[in-house]
Amino acid sequence: MPLTIELHAAVDVGRSRSNNEDSAVVDADVALAVLADGMGGYNAGEVASNMATSFVKTELGRWLREASSQASDADVRRAMDICVDNANRAIFNAANSNPQYAGMGTTLVVALFRDARLMLGHVGDSRCYRLRSGRIQQITRDHSLLQEQIDAGLITPEQAAFSANKNLVTRAVGVEDTVLLETHQHDVLAGDLYVLCSDGLSDMVDEAGLAQLLQAHAALPECAQALVDAANDAGGKDNISLVLARVGGSAGAPARHWWPFRR
Repeated sequence: MPLTIELHAAVDVGRSRSNNEDSAVVDADVALAVLADGMGGYNAGEVASNMATSFVKTELGRWLREASSQASDADVRRAMDICVDNANRAIFNAANSNPQYAGMGTTLVVALFRDARLMLGHVGDSRCYRLRSGRIQQITRDHSLLQEQIDAGLITPEQAAFSANKNLVTRAVGVEDTVLLETHQHDVLAGDLYVLCSDGLSDMVDEAGLAQLLQAHAALPECAQALVDAANDAGGKDNISLVLARVGGSAGAPARHWWPFRR
């Protein structure tokens, strides 16, 4: 049975914000998902997140179509770096040429499924989780002050959940003229379910809650709506964005070919 990847994106304003500074897009033809959580005054965060997702989807998608399956993993990582660097420079230049966009920036998660691998890149505290065999695991590491404090042993993860420094990121796209995209690679198995999300979801629903909801709904649109509803029911203190990516095929079998994709 050939393996497939099914993608679904959802964005919700939440219950406390009047505008939406999150953006999430997918390109099913090249198995690409991009998510961003913007920051900045007025509507600058919305501008930054939409610039980031549209730029990366367009430019990286074009490169992937042209490079086809001949590109090596190193080529793909370099293409991801270049596309994010170009998006960073475009946002940075817009922020410095328009006073109302001054200081804008955005987090970013880029997920590309390729053969038996997930090529994952991220900046900031938006996350990617993987549900495999009923076990959920965060496979990105936040670029945040809280994560640095946890790593240094200054606070525990339990204390971090109630910290006043919850949303202070140490790395973002567009706030400086260069940005470092953290990239890593993960093996993919049939049956895996991946979740890209902004902190509007991860701050409102803990890992146990995420795992329960992910396993309770067979259809991705219904699953995404259940996650959004849960975040809103918990307070909806921020915009909520997510992308679900489910690998279909024989359970537990590794992907061996470039997959046929369905929306």
